[in-house]
Amino acid sequence: MTVPHLTWARLVRVTGLLLALLVASVITAAAIGPVAISWERIFAAGGSSSPDAVILLRTRLPRVLLAGIVGGALAIAGAALQALLRNPLAEPHLVGISSGAALAAALTIVAAPVVLGHAVLVPAAAFAGALASIWIVVRLALVGERVEPTTLLLIGVIYNAFTGALLMFLNSIADLHQVHGVLFWLMGHVGTRDYSTLAALALYSLVGLGLLLRHARDLDCLSLGDERAAELGVAVERARRMVFVAAALLVGAVVSVSGLIGFVGLVVPHLVRLVFGADHRLLLPASYLAGAIFLVWADTAARTVLGVTEIPVGVVTALCGAPVFAYLLRRDRTLVGS
Repeated sequence: MTVPHLTWARLVRVTGLLLALLVASVITAAAIGPVAISWERIFAAGGSSSPDAVILLRTRLPRVLLAGIVGGALAIAGAALQALLRNPLAEPHLVGISSGAALAAALTIVAAPVVLGHAVLVPAAAFAGALASIWIVVRLALVGERVEPTTLLLIGVIYNAFTGALLMFLNSIADLHQVHGVLFWLMGHVGTRDYSTLAALALYSLVGLGLLLRHARDLDCLSLGDERAAELGVAVERARRMVFVAAALLVGAVVSVSGLIGFVGLVVPHLVRLVFGADHRLLLPASYLAGAIFLVWADTAARTVLGVTEIPVGVVTALCGAPVFAYLLRRDRTLVGS
């Protein structure tokens, strides 16, 4: 498939289309649920005073918006890591970054007072855990001066198992209230949050997107290899540090409110790259919008497919992402050393 050269017109056209699809998805998903709502009753009652408006504006819409923000952040973090590590299978969940952030957040919940831990320390701890996890996994995956794809995946599996064991240990020693919080990180769940939390999370994700867009050309060059990027004038170490910090900010922010939701950062950037090309000036914003659309509908399925019984959205994303992961692993045999 030949991808046209990126122009401002094409950038605006693609992002505008995806933005329109996202807005339509948010409106449609907010109207879907076990209890039917009537737009006529909402408008007839003058807005927020009707029961239908309460369901829509205080329960469903905040949850749908949260799913969009989380999906967008995970997708662009995955896109950036895939370019930086030159590995199409690099994804925050698979390489252990999300689980490291979840472990740090869960430790904070167990060790800190509930109000202080949830309001102040958990997002900071998740960010620190994500940043530390990136550093650990990448350092362990280095073979000489290169990050070997096979080694990276194996280290990610081992690191996920290690942090998962620590999370289960925390679950076994925590009290009843804390157990619920720890299980939350393990399953992945998009719940209803207040609009102030949504605004703060949206700000974090947009800052991360802005940082990555600033280094979009660097990511294009880094995807060719460190030596080639240096020849093209990229300050490799500085660009790498900035991308790692931006990815940690994104992952830490969303894990602090949604727990472990895997495969979004794998499936979405891969599909966007196939359709729109690998230029990160387009790939990053397109991945953000497509990731938001994907998780909005994944969460809609999670809360409606079994009626009143809700399943974790992490289950839905895993069911979608695991076959794609297997396909990519099978297709690119160089990633498994053959």
